[in-house]
Amino acid sequence: MVKNRKAPSFEPDPAPTASPADLSRRISTILRLSASIRVFTARWRLIKAKLRELLDLLAAAEGCGEEGLEVRSAMAAAGEALEECGKLAGLCAELRFCGKLLMQSDLDVVLGKLDGHVKALARVLSRDGVVCKQAMIVVRPGAGACRDDLRFYVRDLLRRMKIGGVKMKREALVSLNEAMVEDERYVKVVVEDEDLVNVLVRCLDSADSGVQEKCVKVWSLIAGFDKFRCALIGAGAVGPLIKVLESGSELGKEVAIRCLMKLTANSDNAWSVSAQGGVTALLEICSNGDCSGELISLACGVLKNLSEVEEIKRFMVDEGATSVLVELVECDNETAQLGSIDLLQALAYKDEPVRQVIIKEGGILALARVLDLRYSFSQKAREVALRAIDNLCFSSIVTLNSLISNGFLDHLLYLLRNGDVSIQEMALKSVYRLCGVSEEARKAMGEAAFIPELIRFLGAKSFEVRDMASVSLQSMVSVQKNLRQLSQDDRSISLLLQMLDPGEGNAADKMILLSTLLAISRSSNIGRKKIARSPYMKNVEQLAETDLPDAKKLLRKLSSNRIRSIMSEIWHS
Repeated sequence: MVKNRKAPSFEPDPAPTASPADLSRRISTILRLSASIRVFTARWRLIKAKLRELLDLLAAAEGCGEEGLEVRSAMAAAGEALEECGKLAGLCAELRFCGKLLMQSDLDVVLGKLDGHVKALARVLSRDGVVCKQAMIVVRPGAGACRDDLRFYVRDLLRRMKIGGVKMKREALVSLNEAMVEDERYVKVVVEDEDLVNVLVRCLDSADSGVQEKCVKVWSLIAGFDKFRCALIGAGAVGPLIKVLESGSELGKEVAIRCLMKLTANSDNAWSVSAQGGVTALLEICSNGDCSGELISLACGVLKNLSEVEEIKRFMVDEGATSVLVELVECDNETAQLGSIDLLQALAYKDEPVRQVIIKEGGILALARVLDLRYSFSQKAREVALRAIDNLCFSSIVTLNSLISNGFLDHLLYLLRNGDVSIQEMALKSVYRLCGVSEEARKAMGEAAFIPELIRFLGAKSFEVRDMASVSLQSMVSVQKNLRQLSQDDRSISLLLQMLDPGEGNAADKMILLSTLLAISRSSNIGRKKIARSPYMKNVEQLAETDLPDAKKLLRKLSSNRIRSIMSEIWHS
């Protein structure tokens, strides 16, 4: 039969001493004893937290000079509380107390006394901003240090954040940030230290902007690790971070938004931001003309993450997000402009009601004005605006007609002719999609002289570009009015025939060119004459000799007596 072990009892020192070293030893003994306690666990958890705070304060007081006398005087009053705490620990460990209610009351009293001593000692140490100037400064462990060394270093920084003045708090936060950047193991050490996490949350509410900014950087580093984001939320850091957005410095706001960006990368965390008023604070930044473009763009990025949750997106729209974003579309700051356009697209994606709200508030026309050459928007802004128009407008004939009536085709044609390669391809994609929407759109583009530009793109190196151009061209010439216009364009017909050079291009491209020429030859006598008189007609003959069906069809179409005589005069002159 195994006998129950008797829990170790706490034997108080004969005479309490005010020496920091002696008191630290007594606290350590109580902490070891409390590890075996299985009753009143919630209260003992609070008591142990206060005891650890006292240990930190005592460690900071070890190297003090004259200030140490005041420290020891402040600690003298703690001896009685420690003795009482030790006795209660022994009674709870051995289950020798008389009644639960009485023991609960005694534990509450001791907790209150310990809290008072912690505050008193902290006041002495930090009085007038002077914190034991001669206390030992722990050097950061080297790269190969063990985890215990890392914890020791972090605890030293924690002590300085607790009892130091503003300057020492800043320095401790900078050191902590540097350590976390250089060695990721520090991140886990920080997250696992409940006392440090609580201090970091309190630092977010600091009246000093420097402390606040440096603390936000620490939280941003933690948020960079997916497995530690739950610790950030559990610690209650989201609310203080949002307060930084509302009243912090420009730098503090920027770092806080970057932190929230990382946090909301997983939509599961979106509710924790929204529930603390994050949407309203971010929209306020977007509508604040004094905020930088970078800050507004970052705010749009966080709102985009939040919009992944349907309920939050609806709330954003109800809060006036679309009207704020439409105003930003035409703002002078490109960074803010691009962020707002990107967010508008995210809100309207597969959401017809939101798209209608954006149209009603002038969002589509605002995007079209970005393409207008009368305004000095950048090529990048025009590229993004064109992509947004492509995503938002081409599913509605009414919206397209409104765009066309406001000069959209003129802007599109200019980009085809003069834009960089990337925006030319985007403009061509818009033409390609417009051709598939309605005959009215094809007629309007024919009148605006899009066909010669499409023919030019048939000679592009990119297969995708040639394909979009050829399909668009075939769609355009299916409209008789456009085909008649093309039949009268000497330059375009000549270019089509020139591209039929047997030594260049591929058979698929030549089939498209020949089908277009066949359509021209069938549409009018003028078109047939222009084809027959072109110096590049020999390309058609050479292709016909290779038994290419459409080349033979074109030759037969041109082989009437009248056309043959014209051809004979040209070829045999």
